[in-house]
Amino acid sequence: MKCISVYTDNFEKFSDIMDEVMETELTENEEKEFDGITVSHSGEVPEHYLDRMSTKPEVVVMKDKSRGTTILQHGKVFEILVPELENANA
Repeated sequence: MKCISVYTDNFEKFSDIMDEVMETELTENEEKEFDGITVSHSGEVPEHYLDRMSTKPEVVVMKDKSRGTTILQHGKVFEILVPELENANA
């Protein structure tokens, strides 16, 4: 899964830029700023990362069914986990 980190603890601001973040192609380790909020492509995370993080009491797990993404919020960061398309290499 691809992990996109959004460095804010403000859910309203995160929600405001979510569409723009999802429409922007970032290369691995690339950072970009959206409305004063730093966003970076944090690379790939293994499948068990979501399982491990979701058991921690300080982590909020949200699902965006329309996009097929999972959002983790902890501390001052939101992590958007984007599953890889199975036929992406086809």
